Amino acid sequence: MWAQFDDGNGYGNYGNGYENGNGYGNGYDQDPNNPNRKGTWGRDTSKVDRTVPTEYYQWHIDERLGTITRQEFNDTLPHLFQNMNATDGYRGEYNILGNLGSPRYARNFLDRKPVDDFMFMNPYDYFHTTPGSLLFTNTKSPVTNLSYHECGSRENGQDRFRAYFATNINKQAGLGFKVDYLYGRGYYNNQANSQLGGTIFGYYLSDHYDMHAMVSWEHTKMGENGGITDDAYITNPSSFPRSVSSKDIPTNLSDVYNRNDHRTLYVTHRYNLGSYREIEVPDSLKPVMPEDGELLMRITSDSLLEVIKADSLRLATTLDSLRNQWQFENQPQREFIPVTSFVHTLHIRRQEHTNYNRSSISEDYFGHAPYIGTSYGRFGDETYATSIKNTFGVQLREGFNKWAKAGVTLFAAHEYERYKLLTPETTDTEDVFENYNRNHVSFGGEIQKTQGTAIHYKAGAEFWAIGPKAGDMVLQGTGDLNFRLGKDTVRLSATAFFKNLTAPFYYRHYHSHTLWWDNNGLDQETRTRIEGTLSLDRTLTSLRFGVENISNYTHLAVTHSPNYNTDGTVKSYGTSVEVRQQAGSIQVMSATLKQGLHWGIFHWDNEVTWQHSSNGDVLPLPMVSVYTNPYISFRIAKVLLVELGGDMRFFTDYYAPDYAPFINQFAVQDASQERMKIGNYPIINGYVNLAIKRVRGYVNFTHANQGTGRAFWAPHYPIDPYSVHIGLSWTFYD
Repeated sequence: MWAQFDDGNGYGNYGNGYENGNGYGNGYDQDPNNPNRKGTWGRDTSKVDRTVPTEYYQWHIDERLGTITRQEFNDTLPHLFQNMNATDGYRGEYNILGNLGSPRYARNFLDRKPVDDFMFMNPYDYFHTTPGSLLFTNTKSPVTNLSYHECGSRENGQDRFRAYFATNINKQAGLGFKVDYLYGRGYYNNQANSQLGGTIFGYYLSDHYDMHAMVSWEHTKMGENGGITDDAYITNPSSFPRSVSSKDIPTNLSDVYNRNDHRTLYVTHRYNLGSYREIEVPDSLKPVMPEDGELLMRITSDSLLEVIKADSLRLATTLDSLRNQWQFENQPQREFIPVTSFVHTLHIRRQEHTNYNRSSISEDYFGHAPYIGTSYGRFGDETYATSIKNTFGVQLREGFNKWAKAGVTLFAAHEYERYKLLTPETTDTEDVFENYNRNHVSFGGEIQKTQGTAIHYKAGAEFWAIGPKAGDMVLQGTGDLNFRLGKDTVRLSATAFFKNLTAPFYYRHYHSHTLWWDNNGLDQETRTRIEGTLSLDRTLTSLRFGVENISNYTHLAVTHSPNYNTDGTVKSYGTSVEVRQQAGSIQVMSATLKQGLHWGIFHWDNEVTWQHSSNGDVLPLPMVSVYTNPYISFRIAKVLLVELGGDMRFFTDYYAPDYAPFINQFAVQDASQERMKIGNYPIINGYVNLAIKRVRGYVNFTHANQGTGRAFWAPHYPIDPYSVHIGLSWTFYD
C-alpha cells in the first residue's frame, strides 16, 4: 500500500489494515473478542480457521553509514491514491513534458535535489531507487503488493505496473524485491517512453552485527519531440482552419531518443561492541517465587508426586530443582546496549547514457555544424560513468550511559570515478573515447540525538582533502522540538547548511555531436540555507519558511543563435545548450502554508507556496503555487471507504526552464531572445477513491477543464488533453 508513505519513487510504506491494523474492517462478521479472527456466523465451525499475522514495520537507512530511521505507521488510505502515479507529483509540484514517465523538475525551489555527478537519472527521481529511499521490511508473514495504473487507448495510452514483496527468513533477517514497469505512448507525437527497473534487497540485524544490501538495475528510454512547433495550437486553436487532435499537432523532432541504464550495488554493515543490562521494572511487576505447594503442582504425575512427598530428602532435592527451573524461566530480561560501532559501506554505481537519432536533423535546428562526424544524420552519442565508493566509520553510540545524550561519528571515504567521453577523433563509423579517472578522499563527522520525544538533532561536516574536489566542504544540521500546547502537539523543525562544492562532472565536461563543452575554469558554488517548519497536529496546520543564498550559481542554459538567409535576413534561430555560472549572489525566499479543514464527511486540503528569486532570468520561480483538494469521505455498508472530490493545481506565470532534449535535462530560457511564459492556468481533476480491506482503486478524470489558455507543463510541452485514469492496488499476506 504505497500511498501512505511516499519515498520519492512512488513506493510508500505499507499499512497492515484499514481500521484495527489487522486487515479486517469493523463489519458484523468479526469476532469482537479476537480481532485477528473472522466471526463464525454462517461458517462451518468444524474447520480450523488459520490466522495469518499481518504485523510488520519498515525503515529507511542513511546511505553513508546505514543508520536506521524507523518509519511511523500513518494509515491515510485511500487519501491521494489517485495521484500516486502522477509524474507531476502528488500535488502537481513538478514541471514535466506531459507524458507519464517523462523527465520532471521541481517547481518549488526548496524541494529541488542537488545535481548529482551522475545527473542523467535526476529527472527520473520518481522511478530511480537509491539506498536511502528504499524501504526495508520486517514482517511476520510474507507481504506482497501489486498495483496497476492505466489510461488512454492503444495509440496514446499510459500503463504502469509495480510489485513489492518482502519476507523474513527469521526474526533477524529478511529479504525482498520490487519491480517497476512503465510504458507511456503519449498523447502527442514522438514522445513515447518506457522504463523498467528491479531491486533486490536484504538485511540482517542482531545485537553485534547489522547488514543491509541492495542490487538494482534501471532502464529508461525517452522519445524526444522537442515540443510542438506552434504554441497557438494550444493557446489559440481557433486561428487554424480546422480543429486538430493532439496527434495532429506537428512537433520539432522525431526519431530522437535518450536512453539511460543505471546499476547499483550497495552493502553497508557494522559490528557493535557493547554489553547487556537488565531491563528495569517496578518491584510490583517483578515475579515472586511461588510457594512450595505451587511449585510441586508442576509435577503432573500424581503417583510420582506421592512418592516424592513420602521421601523428605527427595522432596528437598525436587524443590531445589523446581526453584532453579523457575528462576531460569523468570530471569530478568536483558537488552543489548551498543557502545561503539565500526561501519563499512560499499556503494558501486554504473551509468550509461545514450542520445541517438534515427533520421536527419537540419543544421538550422542547432545553428552550428556537428562537433564530431559530418552531419546530423543517424548518430549515437554515448557516455559512461562508474563510481566505487568505500566509507569507513566509527560511532560512539547514543545512550550507552546516562551521560551520553548524543552519538558521535567519525568517518573517512574514498571514491574512485571513471568517465568516458567521445573525442574529436570520433567518426561516423567509429566511436573513440577518452577516459577521465578521478580519486576523491574526504573526512567528516556527525553528532546526533534521536532518542527521546522532545528534542532531536543531527549535525555533521564533510571535507574533501584529496582529488579534484579538494577544498569542497559541507556543513549541515537538522533539529526538531516537540511539545504540548493545550490539547495540541506543536512541532518545530529546522534545517541549515553551508555547502562549497565543485560543479558536477558533466557540467565541466560533455562531448557529443550536438553539444560540446570543457569548463575547467568553473569556480566552486557556495550555498547557504536556513529553513524552518512549524506544525500543529490538531488544527492540521503547517508553515514552512526558507532562505537561501547562492554564490557562483552554476546551471544549464538554452542559447539561440540566428540562421541567416543569403540576403542577410534572419530565417530561423538555432538552439544549443551551455553551462553558465552567475557571478555574484542570488537570494531565494520561500514560504509554504498547508491547511486542512474537516467538517463531518467534508474535507478540504490546501497548500499555498510563495517564492521570490532575486534574479528571475537565471533562477526563475513562480511567485505563487496553489494546490487545493475538497472532497467527502464516507463508508458504504460500513466496509467500503469512499473519497469523492476534485483537486486543482495552479501557479502564476513565469519564464519556466525549457527542456533540452539532446542532454535530457531542464535548462533556463535564453533571456536575450524571445521567451515563453507558462502558468496562470488552472488544472482541474475529478476523482473517486475506493478502499475495501486490502484493495484500493481509483478513477481520475484529469484536465477536466481543458480549453483555451497556457495549458503547458513546460515551454512548448502541452498538458495532456482530458483523459480518464484508473488504478488498482492489492496487498496479500502469506
